[in-house]
Amino acid sequence: MALVLQTDYAWPDTSIERGVIEAAGHAFVAGPSVPAPAQEIEALVAKHRPDAIMTCWAEVSAAAIAAAPDLVMVQRIGVGLDNIAMEEATRRGVLVTNVPDYCVGEVADHAVALLLDWARGTVVFDRDVKAGNWNPAAARLRRVSDLSVGIVGFGRIGKATASRLLAFGCAVGTVDRGHETGINVRAVPFEQLLGESDVVIVHAPLTEQTHHLFDAQTIARMKPGACLINVSRGPLVDNDALLAALEAGHLSGAGIDVVEGEPEPPRALVDRPDVIVTPHIAFSSAASLAELRRRSAEEVVRVLAGLAPENPCNNART
Repeated sequence: MALVLQTDYAWPDTSIERGVIEAAGHAFVAGPSVPAPAQEIEALVAKHRPDAIMTCWAEVSAAAIAAAPDLVMVQRIGVGLDNIAMEEATRRGVLVTNVPDYCVGEVADHAVALLLDWARGTVVFDRDVKAGNWNPAAARLRRVSDLSVGIVGFGRIGKATASRLLAFGCAVGTVDRGHETGINVRAVPFEQLLGESDVVIVHAPLTEQTHHLFDAQTIARMKPGACLINVSRGPLVDNDALLAALEAGHLSGAGIDVVEGEPEPPRALVDRPDVIVTPHIAFSSAASLAELRRRSAEEVVRVLAGLAPENPCNNART
């Protein structure tokens, strides 16, 4: 019997995870729902010495991995891996896995929803009417089918977003990486994409190379009056650079489901009427969360049984 430690969870309980793990004959322990600081996670791991760790938002540091000598795997209950010490896990032969495709439709839908709001003004006019105003003459709206949209990051979610936007009649482009897109999307150099796009949607992973990918220089290359939408990871966008571009009028708006500094983002940015903000929920639906939790637990059971993982993220095992 192995012991599985779940560090945190962004839902009411751990019944799905516990049910799958315990049905396979393993012990299950859960930490607090709100992700604890890294040192507390390290202490939790040292206390339980698990065979497998499941983590949602909590940081699984190099020290946490080292604190579990029998650790076989770290399962990310999600897609991104920026909260896991990947190099240390690989060095110690610890497998890291994720669930890369559980919320493709949800995130694509959310990105399109933010674009539609920027184009059609639904949130700003809802706020205005509820404040007692009825002023249709103030509308400065856009025809969605006239928009040119650039997608940065053209994996599963980027392609799903493109398919939705093509149905609206948008011209869609992505960064030229030397491969065919498979759908009616232009592949162009990054700087050309920035300069031509009315809306830029960020679907890229957070890595050392993409941290602050959208800084002052990058944003300056964007088309004047464009909108920047980020539904990936907050640190892909430099908050100060985005704020400066909005204040200067170089950008006309932003839609952000993720923001550097969350869950306490800078108020100067998120309080602006030209910024639509949601609290990192693009991935969320009742169906996607149930699928994520079940598949995460099933992957742990699979690996603990000595079987090959469905979604390995490092080369710790062959």
